[in-house]
Order: sequence, then C-alpha cells, then structure tokens
Amino acid sequence: MTNDELLKLHDEQVRGTVAGRLPESWKAGWDGPVLLARSPGRWLAFAQELDGLRVDELDLLIGRVRERAAAAGRAVEWKTYAHDRADLVDRLRLAGFVPEDRETVVIGLAADLTEAGQAPAGVVIRTTTDHDDLRRIAAMESEVWGQDWSFLADDLRDRIESAPDDIVVFVAEAEGVVVSAAWMPIFPGTEFAALWGGSTLAAWRRKGIYRALVAHRARVAAARGIRYLMVDASDDSRPILQRLGLRAVTTTTPYVWAPESV
Repeated sequence: MTNDELLKLHDEQVRGTVAGRLPESWKAGWDGPVLLARSPGRWLAFAQELDGLRVDELDLLIGRVRERAAAAGRAVEWKTYAHDRADLVDRLRLAGFVPEDRETVVIGLAADLTEAGQAPAGVVIRTTTDHDDLRRIAAMESEVWGQDWSFLADDLRDRIESAPDDIVVFVAEAEGVVVSAAWMPIFPGTEFAALWGGSTLAAWRRKGIYRALVAHRARVAAARGIRYLMVDASDDSRPILQRLGLRAVTTTTPYVWAPESV
C-alpha cells in the first residue's frame, strides 16, 4: 500500500470506529460530526467530516464543545490531524484552544514487528490483568511524567472488564519494580490494533525495553490475525518505530481548552 492508501484505511478503520469502542464507563454523545467523550481525565472531542460546515457553523460547534466542558469544570481535548480541513486549527485557536505536542501517526505490519527486540537481562515482560499491577503501572507513569496518573489504573481496568478480548496489557519488571509498561487496544471489526504506553523509568531507558514491548505486542497481534499496528508516536518513539519499518502517514496534534478552575 502507498502512504495515502494507508492513511485512507486509518481514517476509515481507526478514526471511523471510535464511537463503537469507547470504554463502557465513558459517557459519549454526538453533536453533528463531533463525538464528545467524557473520559476519566479530560474530555475528548473526535471529528472527521467537517468539510461540509460553513466557518460560522464550525465556530458554533467548537463553542458548544467548549461550553459543555466549562459547565462541567473539565478540560477538553480536540484531536486534530494534519489532513483535516485547513482552517480547523485556526478556529480552535480563536476559541482559546492551545496545542500540545504534535505526534506522528505511523503504521506497520504486525507480522514484520514480531522480532523487533528482546528484553535486556534482568527484565521480565509479562501480560497482566491484575488490579495491583495496574496500580503499579499508574504509579510508574506518574513518576515518569511528574503528574498524577492514578486515573490510568481505573481506565485500564475498565477496558479489561468491559471488553477483555480487545486489550492486552504488558508490564516490564526488574527486581520486582515496574520499569515500563505498554498496552495494545484491539479495534474489533477492523484490521488494526494500536501500540499505547511504552513509557520507561529514566534509569532503564535506551536498553531495548521499548522495542521488546513492541515485539511482544506484535506477536499477540499476528497470532490473532491483526494485520496493522499503528502508533501516535512522540518524537522520542517515532525514530525507533520508523527504523523498525513503520511508515509515517500524517501527524496529530491535541488542542486543549481548560476552564480557569482546572
């Protein structure tokens, strides 16, 4: 497939199926072409078919999303893509939304990633559904990012309990300490699964753990007949993934608005 063909497949099978695979505890609803989902952290806005709106209609839509978040006292993230309508980010900025770090959407064949890397000596990678492990993963993420990620344990537990066949969680341990973790949501009815997580404690970076977690997830995906793996990759992980053969098809940038109280 060409990159354009991969991007079209991504828009159809990944962006186009968001509403059907949100965790059960999330409350979500449509406002025209925007799906607004109330996640455990900030609210999330997903939109794909915006080209038919006039500028004033788009501004009103953005305003309604912001007003609903404001009424609930929550921040809201609007996930944009480089190939969205050209004026979307300008309209979001005018409404007070602020961009966060841009990520690159990369896609590769699961079968090509099964030997991406091995865990270094002393590190054990295993799957888990255990609630204590999920809390330990959240604590590790909190340490990595210097923020409270405790919500992650409940989010992962919710995903596991509501659709156990559609997510696989891996934990990487050394001497009983969680040093990294990653999970793979599987998009039912599509050819895709995603590689999420992969954050690693500072002392354990550049040892091949991230590549090993890619390989572990790819083996599960390939065994289940999943054709493609995709990642919204940070600038740190993108070069690793591209060296493994994943191809960049677009970029995605979250635009966030938060009431002053948040």
